[in-house]
Amino acid sequence: MRDMDRRVQWTVFFAACGVLLTLIGCGKRSKPELTVSAAADLTFAFQEIGKLFEEEHNVRIVFNFGSTGQLAQQIEHGAPVDLFAAANVSYVEELEKQGLILPDSKMLYARGRITLWTRADSHLSIREVKDLARPEVKRVAIANPDHAPYGAAAREAMQSAGVWETVQPKLVLGENARQALQYAETGNVDVAITALSLSVQSRGKWTLIPQELHRPIDQALAVIKGTTHEREARALAQFINGATGRSIMRKYGFILPEEASVK
Repeated sequence: MRDMDRRVQWTVFFAACGVLLTLIGCGKRSKPELTVSAAADLTFAFQEIGKLFEEEHNVRIVFNFGSTGQLAQQIEHGAPVDLFAAANVSYVEELEKQGLILPDSKMLYARGRITLWTRADSHLSIREVKDLARPEVKRVAIANPDHAPYGAAAREAMQSAGVWETVQPKLVLGENARQALQYAETGNVDVAITALSLSVQSRGKWTLIPQELHRPIDQALAVIKGTTHEREARALAQFINGATGRSIMRKYGFILPEEASVK
């Protein structure tokens, strides 16, 4: 009877050890989770870059794509973000003034461009910004210029072309550049001014807007102060600005900092 009791005790002991070892093993295999808030124009480029980074660094990335202004506001209110990739360097600089980023992690990574976008089946021929003032163009979508850098660039382009006052009543504002494109893709508007990086992967017709019509869309990123994944966040920032990341960014129409002589 005693031998049986001992066997039961040893069985329980080894079972408990097995559970403990399994838990320890699971802990070793768990991946750090990196939260990245990124401008909507980066959606497709960053998804591709993120997948490669995850494979190489055994890290899971959770992307939060949206309007740069709204993402910056979330960070100001304490959102748990590890890396912030803005569509305009000014938003990163503002966070720096508030002490919310690691200053030495701030870096420019791209310059963006905007396009005039219409559906492939559209009867409209939109070749330049001033075409938006034509009466047959009923609705035009742009990102909200109050908090979206690509929307601000769209407004500046229309002002430079002398059609802002004519087009303004036709405007439908999206929360970000991607939503502006979606309005045009679904036929809710006739034309969208959106990001080149979103246009190149779309099925529509698009024309590049001369960058002389608006201020440069210089984009920057930074690691958020207080992150618990600083090492991984810094590694991702370097990966984006490394050979692999830059090759992908260029594929989506972004101009690299050195190519744009970004200061």
